[in-house]
Amino acid sequence: MTAILRIESRKRVRGSVILLAVFAVLSALYFSMFPGVQEEMDVLEDAFPGFMFELFGIEELHTIEGFIAAEIYSFFWILLVGIYFAYVSAGLIAGDIQDRSMDLTLSNPVSRESVVLQKLGALWVPLVALNVGVALIVYVSALAIGESFNPVALAMVHLLSVPYLLVCAGIGLVLSVGIDHVRSARAAALGAVIVLWLVEGVSSLDPDYEWIGAAAPTRYYDQTAILVHEEYALFDAGVLLVGFLALIALAVALFVRRDI
Repeated sequence: MTAILRIESRKRVRGSVILLAVFAVLSALYFSMFPGVQEEMDVLEDAFPGFMFELFGIEELHTIEGFIAAEIYSFFWILLVGIYFAYVSAGLIAGDIQDRSMDLTLSNPVSRESVVLQKLGALWVPLVALNVGVALIVYVSALAIGESFNPVALAMVHLLSVPYLLVCAGIGLVLSVGIDHVRSARAAALGAVIVLWLVEGVSSLDPDYEWIGAAAPTRYYDQTAILVHEEYALFDAGVLLVGFLALIALAVALFVRRDI
């Protein structure tokens, strides 16, 4: 009953380790920079236009919380990890359809709903590995340079990112079910995450158009508010979870009705 889940989970180990290693290198780079540039942060803040800080949600750069929220979480975590989950999910179904292995899978006594859910469920591997691994790397790196994070805030910035990453995965899954060619599905998933990220960031600059960004998952996850202000938007996380469940339901419905 869980063979697909086990097989797919093993496939995700290598990618998770590579991505975790990339974050370890990035963390070492940024944490090594912080002591040297901390006193010059006021000058750096004056050098950039104000809309850049609003676009990326940057605050309190002179603190370790604000610096890491801006340098690691506001771009690498939100955008690149979001793209990773959407990209991987976009290949879950489309890849098997393209190489005809889906025909063999469906010839076994397994429902289509189970196939979708087990393949998606395998994303627990990168979800757990990255959230636990990066949190530990960030916490230990801060201690290494004589700084520290509120462990609760650091844990929450990762915990509350889970619904956001799941929505990105859900977007990729819907495209994987709707598009036969894996490259096209992955390209569409990558583009969707980037466009939604840009739409939310740009729309937030003008109150008259802020409503446009309400459909973007990044609207409901604010890493700076969590790390710098210790504000935990649990309702927003709930909105993302509802969106994720809706995307799963849509993907399952589409796959059940597909002619394969």
